[in-house]
Amino acid sequence: ALNATSSLIVGTSVLVAFPRSPMVTAIAAWDLQSMSGGRFELGLGTQIKPNIEKRYSARWDSPVPQLREYVQSLKAIFHCFQTGERLNFEGEHYSLTRLQPFFNPGPIDHPDIPILCGAVGPAMTRMVGRIADGMITHPTNTPPEYIREVCLPRLQGGFDQAGRSGEEFKLVLGPLTATGKDEATVAAEWEKQRNLLGFLYSTPAYWPSLELFGWQDKGQQLLDMTRSGNWQEMPHIITDAMLEKFVPRGTYDEIAGIYHARYGELSRRITFPIPEDPADDELAARAIARLKQ
Repeated sequence: ALNATSSLIVGTSVLVAFPRSPMVTAIAAWDLQSMSGGRFELGLGTQIKPNIEKRYSARWDSPVPQLREYVQSLKAIFHCFQTGERLNFEGEHYSLTRLQPFFNPGPIDHPDIPILCGAVGPAMTRMVGRIADGMITHPTNTPPEYIREVCLPRLQGGFDQAGRSGEEFKLVLGPLTATGKDEATVAAEWEKQRNLLGFLYSTPAYWPSLELFGWQDKGQQLLDMTRSGNWQEMPHIITDAMLEKFVPRGTYDEIAGIYHARYGELSRRITFPIPEDPADDELAARAIARLKQ
């Protein structure tokens, strides 16, 4: 299996960081980087406080400095793995000062593992621009207007703070997408994304993109519905106009052109949904080939 490809990048999308020790994450990333021949990318994110504390029973402190230290501690661990130097990372949120040679996996051919982070808020986005190798957008933050008017200026602020150009920074767009072999399949996917947006926008942290378009009342409606347990009715709050703004829609023959028109000037990297039916793999592969062009 390891010899099946020599070009595909292996990535984690947005791994929920805080329930995992940086050392656990570092060892797994080191193994994946070694096994993939240097083609691994580590994606990290914070999730939200209720999930971290109540779903994972983990510690939520101050998420921006906590994730910053998490990334810095990973870089310290990777340096120790590669050089054998003493591990000595002491921060406000993480302290890693012990790594006996027996537990050190040792150097690998490609020790520089790119670290990408998910970010939504202004401080988190600037921090990611300052110290990370890339950013993965949240599905609620992918309208072109939001990327252009909100995300990119915040990232530039981080680049400026770090004195970096940002030319090598990887901006990965992760829109929800309604696509498929025919219009009936696309329409069904459209409704699936309506359900997902209804769930996502019940979280106040994701409301800034609603506010940009004047739909802030929708978020409060959805939050109130979760509190009353009215989960079934939540998709009805998401209008077709909202879907058109947040969800690219088109068949496999159309979707590459739609992506290019929406995002071509903003990023060179974008996620693409894997077909649920293996019979559609060839159609999806052709769409991806057009995207690459």
